[in-house]
Amino acid sequence: MALTLSPHRAAALVRGFDASPAYEGLAGALALVIGDGRVPVGTRLPSERELAAALGLSRTTVTRAYALLRQRGFARARHGSGTYAHLSGRRRDVVDRVLVPLLDRPDLIDLGSAATSAPPGVAAALAGAVDDVTPYLGGHGYYPGGIPELQEAIAAHYEARGLPTSPDQVLVTPGALAAAAIVVHALTGPRDRVLVETPSYPNARRALAGHGATLVPNPVDEDGWDLATVAHAVRHARAGLAYLVPDFQNPTGHLMPAEQRERYAELLRAAGTVPVVDEAGQQLYLEDGEMPPPFATYHPGTVTLGSASKIFWGGLRLGWVRAPRDMVDDLVAARVALDLGTPVLEQLALARLLTGSDAVADAQRSRLREQRDALLAALAERLPDWRVGRPRGGLTAWCELPAPVATAFAEEAEQHGVVVAPGSQFDVEGRLESYVRLPWIRPVHELEEAVRRLADAWHEVGERPVGPARARRLTVA
Repeated sequence: MALTLSPHRAAALVRGFDASPAYEGLAGALALVIGDGRVPVGTRLPSERELAAALGLSRTTVTRAYALLRQRGFARARHGSGTYAHLSGRRRDVVDRVLVPLLDRPDLIDLGSAATSAPPGVAAALAGAVDDVTPYLGGHGYYPGGIPELQEAIAAHYEARGLPTSPDQVLVTPGALAAAAIVVHALTGPRDRVLVETPSYPNARRALAGHGATLVPNPVDEDGWDLATVAHAVRHARAGLAYLVPDFQNPTGHLMPAEQRERYAELLRAAGTVPVVDEAGQQLYLEDGEMPPPFATYHPGTVTLGSASKIFWGGLRLGWVRAPRDMVDDLVAARVALDLGTPVLEQLALARLLTGSDAVADAQRSRLREQRDALLAALAERLPDWRVGRPRGGLTAWCELPAPVATAFAEEAEQHGVVVAPGSQFDVEGRLESYVRLPWIRPVHELEEAVRRLADAWHEVGERPVGPARARRLTVA
């Protein structure tokens, strides 16, 4: 029996769509929620009359939207039955072979990557960027620092958070990983030491080590940052840089309080260590209230990394560096040794997203909040022996297993059609076999199905002896 999308739920999913014109905006919003799986293929959509009433639109508008949706391949009409969600191509046709190697599993649920689909509004920003690009076509198209509109928009973002920033302190990059690589290339030499949190995002570690730097572990425990341990690590490391993620640390999800930021900054300043602060998840606060101040508030020498990937979409491939003025020239020199700038069209789209209303980011946070709550509820119901905190934001739950079998469990989970990342992927020394990372990046029904499969996989692992963990290669995003 086919699933049915209620008019109320449909209206909630497309809330805030572009109404110029309304039928096209509605069709685009529906295509997005079908394309990213929030409305499963084969689901019966509300009738034109029901959806028109729920949205306060004319039936003619909805009729035109459904016609456009069918034309674009996101819906099919069944005579006498209604309109159904559809995808004209197979989902695997647009799946990357590096991040998701199990292409022979069409029912695979990929929870190995903490990257979500685009929220409503990204497509409109990209389309609008085409209109904005004309003045740039007469020039060379290379902007190593970023186009002025985007530099100004990023600087304004920091100003709004209480951190005075001028556009010339901003360097636009192809994502936060590229930003980290540029910083290390500019500020360290071979065998220089860099303090790195553990557990931490493995691709960031690789970027930091890529210029020959020696990585020194700086532990983050299940409760967050133990500043006594941090003080010991900072004093003894004699590191030039310290990479830290105070905003929904990946993978633990911890949020560093303001008082800890201040004390941490004092420790780094006393040691002469430059903080490199990754704020990729900073805009993903999913609760009421305000975020703590930027780390750079407490240490003016901080180099801050930002990204559009988490709050908007990874496909934009845009990040940035906000740096003290006296470092900018070195960063630009390091940057041009790698490339001469990011695509102008994507920069124009991000400038639109940052300077427009908050509707796009709000829609993303609303969706992620719902998905987080669904994942945590499913884990509590089906895997009550796991120890799982409740992050206040970000994209990931850091789950402690009752036994150190994470790699074996991840292998079993793949047999059940779910990709997960074991804790060893996030540790500098390949330990943490009692943990797995689970991101809430898929629609609710997929997350609930994923946890059901994970519970079955956990039952299988628990019934047989487990040998030593084997090295595991997984591209984690």
